[in-house]
Amino acid sequence: MTEGRPDERDAAMTELLGIRSSIDNIDAALIHLLAERFKFTQKVGRLKAEHGLPPSDPSREQRQIARLRDLAVDAHLDPAFAEKWFNFVVAEVIQHHEEIAGGARTE
Repeated sequence: MTEGRPDERDAAMTELLGIRSSIDNIDAALIHLLAERFKFTQKVGRLKAEHGLPPSDPSREQRQIARLRDLAVDAHLDPAFAEKWFNFVVAEVIQHHEEIAGGARTE
């Protein structure tokens, strides 16, 4: 790997900082979107608990996985990654629903 001229390196560093700033903004947006998503899943958990419904819905989860994998392909994102992300989030949601059903969460 060769080093460029100082002015080229400075330009690259400026571009790098701009790209990283964009990544940071996207990360912040993702956190806010996840928080909003969890607000809704908390409502779902309370509704399920009130009506004696199970914390998880495997058939819905499978439909969501298929839908998100398709969206990932359309967005040029690895569909396996999209599925892993969804499974991670759903595991957390189910835990919340179980806690709500058990009376541990009252939010």
